Amino acid sequence: MKNTSSFNMEHDLFSGKKSGAIAILSFKERPLTRVTSLSDKKALFDYLDLISSRSEIKVLLIMGAPVKMGYEDYKEFYQQIIRSGLNLEYIERFFNAVSQFVLKLVSFKKMVVHADSGKVILLFMNISLACDYRIITDNTVFMNPNLKLGLVPKGGGVFFLSKILGSRKTSDILLSGEDITAAEALELGIVDKVVPMNEFSEAAIKSAQVYVEKPANYLSGIKRLLNYDIRTLADCLETENELLRRIIKPLVFKKTINFNNDT
Repeated sequence: MKNTSSFNMEHDLFSGKKSGAIAILSFKERPLTRVTSLSDKKALFDYLDLISSRSEIKVLLIMGAPVKMGYEDYKEFYQQIIRSGLNLEYIERFFNAVSQFVLKLVSFKKMVVHADSGKVILLFMNISLACDYRIITDNTVFMNPNLKLGLVPKGGGVFFLSKILGSRKTSDILLSGEDITAAEALELGIVDKVVPMNEFSEAAIKSAQVYVEKPANYLSGIKRLLNYDIRTLADCLETENELLRRIIKPLVFKKTINFNNDT
């Protein structure tokens, strides 16, 4: 990991830089493939702790990876787990990394703006829901590969969507398996702003700048009150893990994930 200054960071998983009172964390290609690395997770969390501790930073802007894990990649990710003989330590690291990242974002002392574009699988949408403000491009599509794979979604999606939409609408969306377009996401309140791709970076900075201009203590207080039920979220994330452990069994899961002949 290269550290050119306290905020300027280059790592295989992400890059970081400071722009005024905004810290910009940009994920690099296919971050899910590195999430089980303990050293990569430590580097990411150390950087987040640095940002959280510095008074000159008022907002964290997270830029989604330009090349993400699509449906086939997500399926292959779990197939690799199967081929490895269901290494329980590997699986637990993945579950724990996602849960810890979500909880860290929700409890983060600064406001967090999440910006993303393109095809986004449910896992990354769920992570964005842990942030305080979400901006996407008009070509963004949220995809749910979990239904075909028979896997309950990881990342607190059911928890967050239920708070935004209510239980009935959340159930309808997750059980339909249909993609959610940018316009639909905006209408549902899953995201806060949709912009053209050529305005994306500038709009993301402007969205973060709005929070810079507000009193920091007021923002952190409102955020803490809004996330008062963080213990319920932690329980929900652990329940996800328990359900996934039950699903990912050699005889059952191999039959579920190897459905190419049926599609």
